[in-house]
Amino acid sequence: MGKYFGTDGFRGKAGEGLTTDHAYRIGRFLGWYYGREHKARIVVGKDTRRSSYMLEYAISAGMAASGADVGLLHVTTTPSVSYVTRTDHFDCGVMISASHNPFYDNGIKLLNGEGEKMEDSVIALVEDYLDGKLTVDGQPVDTLPMATEERVGHIVDEVAARNRYMGYLVSLAVYSFKGKRVALDCANGSAWHIAPQVFESLGAEVFTINTNPDGTNINRDAGSTHIEGLQRYVVENHMDVGFAYDGDADRCLAVDEKGNLVDGDQIMYLYACYMKERDKLTTNTVVTTVMSNFGLYKALEEAGINYEKTAVGDKYVYENMVKYGHRIGGEQSGHIIFTKYARTGDGILTSLKVMEAMLARKQPLSQLVAPMTVYPQVLINVRVKDKQEAQADPDVQAAVAAVADELGNTGRILVRESGTEPLVRVMVEAPAQEQCQTLAQRVVDVIKEKGHAV
Repeated sequence: MGKYFGTDGFRGKAGEGLTTDHAYRIGRFLGWYYGREHKARIVVGKDTRRSSYMLEYAISAGMAASGADVGLLHVTTTPSVSYVTRTDHFDCGVMISASHNPFYDNGIKLLNGEGEKMEDSVIALVEDYLDGKLTVDGQPVDTLPMATEERVGHIVDEVAARNRYMGYLVSLAVYSFKGKRVALDCANGSAWHIAPQVFESLGAEVFTINTNPDGTNINRDAGSTHIEGLQRYVVENHMDVGFAYDGDADRCLAVDEKGNLVDGDQIMYLYACYMKERDKLTTNTVVTTVMSNFGLYKALEEAGINYEKTAVGDKYVYENMVKYGHRIGGEQSGHIIFTKYARTGDGILTSLKVMEAMLARKQPLSQLVAPMTVYPQVLINVRVKDKQEAQADPDVQAAVAAVADELGNTGRILVRESGTEPLVRVMVEAPAQEQCQTLAQRVVDVIKEKGHAV
């Protein structure tokens, strides 16, 4: 991770940690970098946060000032920006979103011309430019040239491309959803107008919650980070299934017909089994992160399916999938990647794939995930002054080692830093929920006692 960009882009409190000056300068750099040999073309999307508009205008102005032509998708999802970047041959794509964070945060995600997360080498150059340390051919670059006359870039509406993305999603469905009552929690975010239209086009009887964004209610008691609202709605309204997205709709969690949460691990399990049945799981492997549940691995082993483990972050999952040709991977949080269809996690695509498995197997979601037992897990986030210093503390490390010894082969402890926030995450899995809580809290107490918490 760099000074500004973490595992999921440049993120911070809008107007403070992430300002319009940052956005303008990033736009200036991108317009110049991709326009060195031809006139650059860049596509920009945003979520529903109030601050997304000012950042959109600032970064677009910077791009045009450097000579790039800019296409605006307006409010849309991160995977749609990835799709349009790739299929419409833009040089790069930008998504303005802080994903699942509160409305007062925002972020800038950069995608390369293939719709994948931007290469670290380019991110490093962006950071150097922001810090006034950019060099080209060994020479320092203090200022970037401004475009003039006919070289000034234009900024145009690209909403038609967003509609093509919606058509693409509809085209992937192999069954009609007619007769299915589907609840969608759109988190008052990017999916609020896209997901319902896609499901309605496929014939579902669609019921929505949290589809009235006002600029400040994105993710507020809504979406995949607050799944309890959808759980109640599914039960009270006798839904067949429910799906919840996050702010930029690159992740999806599900709720079965009984109101039970079906998380990313369970979604990967059910769809991997479905793929294996049809001889579509080409490498017979699911790519997970170290945060996936013990129960997933046991269930995959019983199904005769292999698995890989990567560092936390869908970026690392995707890199592993591409390197080894794997077809499905993701995170417990609901970032699921289907490399045959997308270059990023796509929440709406994920929900369509869950529907496909349900319809093909003619089983409710609860039955599809029944063979997988989810081990009790506790995750405690500790806000700290310095993430690396907290984890490097010898007393903290000793506490972690003691918990690991106590668990032995019956569970595990994982302590890691957040890639987007000043947090240390302490996760414990064990046979009993109470044991998880006790052991995780033991490590958290040491972090606090040593003065690392804020």
